[in-house]
Amino acid sequence: MKKLFSLLLVCALTVSLLAACGGGGGGSTPAANGGSKGKVAIVTNDVSQNEEEYRSAEQMVAKYGDRIVHTTWPDNFMTEQEQMITTVSKLAADPDIKALIINQAVPGTDAAVDKLLESRDDILIIYATPQENPEDVATRADIILQPDELNMGPAMVQQAQKQGAKTFVHYSFPRHMAQPLLSGRRELMKEECAKLGIEFVDATAPDPTGDSGVTGAQQFILEDVPKMVAQYGKDTAFFSTNCAMQVPLIKSVVENGAIYPQPCCPSPYHGFPAALGLVSGDTSAVETMNLQDIIDQTTKILQEKGEIGRVSTWPVPVSMMITIAGTEYAFKWMDGQTNGKLDLGVLKQCMDAYAGLDCQTSAYSDGTTTYENYQLIMMDYLNYGE
Repeated sequence: MKKLFSLLLVCALTVSLLAACGGGGGGSTPAANGGSKGKVAIVTNDVSQNEEEYRSAEQMVAKYGDRIVHTTWPDNFMTEQEQMITTVSKLAADPDIKALIINQAVPGTDAAVDKLLESRDDILIIYATPQENPEDVATRADIILQPDELNMGPAMVQQAQKQGAKTFVHYSFPRHMAQPLLSGRRELMKEECAKLGIEFVDATAPDPTGDSGVTGAQQFILEDVPKMVAQYGKDTAFFSTNCAMQVPLIKSVVENGAIYPQPCCPSPYHGFPAALGLVSGDTSAVETMNLQDIIDQTTKILQEKGEIGRVSTWPVPVSMMITIAGTEYAFKWMDGQTNGKLDLGVLKQCMDAYAGLDCQTSAYSDGTTTYENYQLIMMDYLNYGE
């Protein structure tokens, strides 16, 4: 059944990449907001931070050519926020750019967008996975999309229990825990672990943007996971809030026979190919392997390692979906095919077309205010081999 589901998913994914959501490039209807000549600017992290975000922008360049302007944040964005402002200001100076998609909206994005808004109020702004206060980002971006971090927490613990977990290790660092959604999710995970009788271990890892860099953070994970397994046993589930840590985390979890419920950015592409040796060197799995290949080969290796039923993820690369569906939505908006900048019906159509399944979304609420432009995404698990 999983095989059939995955095959259908890949077919839908391929079709959606060719003509997702119907509309982008043709634009036969004169656009209400810039015409068929309008451009979409996409700002992503570079490959070292998150390859899927970067490659999803490349796919849009391949599809739409010079109607897409792709640029990246500085690698160490935490100390180069003036450069972030410069990056966005250059985009704002191009009058043909009518939409801006930022994936991810890392710390400093709000300041950069504030500078843009000083001269441009006509641009559709879409944030992906923002890392600043929800109330602040909701007043700047027209649309915000990210996995439902809060509900993901209890769901992840429940998934880990199904996989046999007796202990749950949560790796993060102060910068991430300063973000309300991520820290709130951790608290919900603690509560769910307590309900299910699972021991929760709050582990601090080095920040990849700190002095030790990405290499130091990855080395820490490689060395710490075996220690945790030695202390708590193989029925220990591991999760990290950081993209750069996923490859060493998956590698070490599989080598030590532990449990891995999902990457921080759920996707069959995220971490699995490099961690399991499906690609090597500078080879890009996103560029060279389709989703079915990744799922099949990942399953085969996990079978060989005795890890079937102990490793899972979401069936769709969500970070790629946000870029691609966001781009298709932006072109529809330019062509006057949406009801204003925020049309949740059309937005969902674009996401469903990419995913090949029904994307469950809900508006973010802080308990007193509900932000309709801040949509949270949830999906069921792909449990390898089951």
